[in-house]
Amino acid sequence: MSHDVRQRQRPAGARGTARPATTGRQAADGTSRHLVRSVAFLAAGALAVPLLAGCGSDVDEAGKPLAGLDIAPAARDQIADGGTLKWAVDSVPETLNTFQADADAGTTRIAQAVLPSMFRLDAEGRPVPDSAYLESAKVIETEPRQVVLYKLNQQAVWSDGREIGAADFVAQWRALSGKDSSYWTARNAGYDRIEKIERGAGDLQVRVTFARPYADWKSLFSPLYPKQVMGSPDAFNDGARRKLQITAGPFGVDKVDTAAKDVVLTRNPRWWGRPAKLSRIELHAVPRDKRAAALADGSLDAADIDPAEARLVGLAAQGAGSPLQGSGRTSVKKLRSWARAHGFGPDRAKADENELRKDVGAYLDEQQALRAFDVRKSLEPAYTQLALNGSEGPLADDRVRRAIARALDRKELAKLVLTPLGLPAVPVGSHLALSGQSDYADSSGALGQADTKEAAALLADAGWVAGGPVKEQKKAKKAAGSESDRTGGHKPSDGGKDGQYIVGGDDNKSGGRGDGGDRHLAQEGRQGGVPGAYAPKGTAAPAGVPAGPLAKDGKALALRFVLPSGPGSETLHTVAERISAMLDRVGIRTTISKVPDESYFKDHIASGDYDLALYSWPSSAYPATDARPIYAKPVPAADGSVNVEQNYTRVGTDQVDQLFDQAAATLDENEARDLIRKADSRIWAAAGSIPLYQRPQLVGTRKNLVNVGAFGFQTPVYEDMGYLKKGAKISPSPTN
Repeated sequence: MSHDVRQRQRPAGARGTARPATTGRQAADGTSRHLVRSVAFLAAGALAVPLLAGCGSDVDEAGKPLAGLDIAPAARDQIADGGTLKWAVDSVPETLNTFQADADAGTTRIAQAVLPSMFRLDAEGRPVPDSAYLESAKVIETEPRQVVLYKLNQQAVWSDGREIGAADFVAQWRALSGKDSSYWTARNAGYDRIEKIERGAGDLQVRVTFARPYADWKSLFSPLYPKQVMGSPDAFNDGARRKLQITAGPFGVDKVDTAAKDVVLTRNPRWWGRPAKLSRIELHAVPRDKRAAALADGSLDAADIDPAEARLVGLAAQGAGSPLQGSGRTSVKKLRSWARAHGFGPDRAKADENELRKDVGAYLDEQQALRAFDVRKSLEPAYTQLALNGSEGPLADDRVRRAIARALDRKELAKLVLTPLGLPAVPVGSHLALSGQSDYADSSGALGQADTKEAAALLADAGWVAGGPVKEQKKAKKAAGSESDRTGGHKPSDGGKDGQYIVGGDDNKSGGRGDGGDRHLAQEGRQGGVPGAYAPKGTAAPAGVPAGPLAKDGKALALRFVLPSGPGSETLHTVAERISAMLDRVGIRTTISKVPDESYFKDHIASGDYDLALYSWPSSAYPATDARPIYAKPVPAADGSVNVEQNYTRVGTDQVDQLFDQAAATLDENEARDLIRKADSRIWAAAGSIPLYQRPQLVGTRKNLVNVGAFGFQTPVYEDMGYLKKGAKISPSPTN
């Protein structure tokens, strides 16, 4: 499972009917009209903060991506024609409609290969027009209404031969406008601002008129579905869940086989662009902890993997020697020592001698097969955060939240996770963008740098003092999900398995990238390791003399740190333990509570049954649209519950909401960027969530497979994927 709140395309984590979250303890019903694309962010508190660097500055602080894409680039003339790419996914998608609440990362991958998108993302996460579908798209009027004119590629046709045109745009707008509740949509943002859509001067021109200005108009119609899917509620709700008969990409959907756990995409014979090099792409559902074995036995050619599997592939490349070689028999003692050094668990290393020799033999065979693969690595467009539930208890006091933030050494945490992987260990400085994206600026100064003395002073100011009397407290276990809390379409990644349940990806477990527990943040609903947090086994907690326990009104300052417990979440636990040690130094006690992966997001994060948690959110090219539901101030609902949308920390302010609204309605890109950066400064100051580090992206890939791997921000180019011709070479990477 992945715990990253990722875009379902419908956001990363949610799809079906989007459900607004309500603060009590989560009632999962209600329909969210917010389109939380592939991002999920956290809402922030309302502190008055001065305009800091990065807000209103003329200096471009976006910088460059910390890590470039790693895809083994090759020119098309070096790639063989034909072949099948067997690619791992976390599960067979429940729907092929990215605008439904149960869409996931697999839904998005399929849509990218088979459907039009007016804009795609480049290597720096910027939207650029896709020339396969667009000749141009631009704002041609701003008064009295904003009007965008799309000029379509005259060769662009659906697989049934019909031209892509205004009728498809109209059908998608009507389905997603939010005006007809018969459509079970998970996101409507932007479409709800459209006033009308008309043909332009010719059949290949589409005029979109907005009732209200919309800065993120480039986010719309990506993907674009045919009118046959969007034209009626029945077709939208059910017709596109398991099949897409009409497509318009380099590939089409051949079959979706839930029993075999795979989806087969084949070349689209009507594709007018550069012909796809591959004949087929087979998406296979394989658990994260089984992927190295699947690569070795030929079941997969490419797979997102966790650090443990990446280590296996790395060892194979080094050609580690066998303890079984030679004429003499290796002693059992040496064999056990070798097994432990090569990652065998205690039970396997202590097995019966014959079993151990058999195990070692199988391991060596797997290593031999893995020599055909390498690990391509970058940083995901998602970050892991520490979430602080500000709805009740000590964390309802912003001084306590800020004290926790000041007690953390975020640089140390980034190094803990990323340095062992050879990736840049730089803390994330923004909730709303990542380094390299135009909206990025390090606004963490609004909160202040790590400083245990300042943390202690904040706690003292809040009334928490060392040595105070502590009354005996009755233990009362809070029932998971007992409060009424409606949650929206996105799920954060628990950071473990998927590394991303950027929400929707952790199911996205966010804790460890992403997916440790909820993650895919972004980490998005995976079953494997925790992509949000990685650290070598046995890493020691930082040294330091713990402060005396703090108390107030007879109660100790003790917080429940909730984490996922499944396979792949071990490194997430390491990060949590390091954080706990940092908090212990200022007198804050934590109790780590490990819960089943399947309940981590639903019963704990979304329902508010936690004090501290780790999960991930994906970044977005459109933060004014995608981040707002994540940081929106919770508001009372008609039934007495509290609507938190995707703001699972329950910390928000009117000022942040207003800044998002202004940014979404501002067509001046520089002004919108300043507004986004101001909003981020205020989110930092409220300390509802503390960004830690960008999540690692590790992809085990067959060595002769090119234009595939760790894509970073960039949208994959499916028609250029393939296998090198015999004797051909990989091109030098322009970014690495």
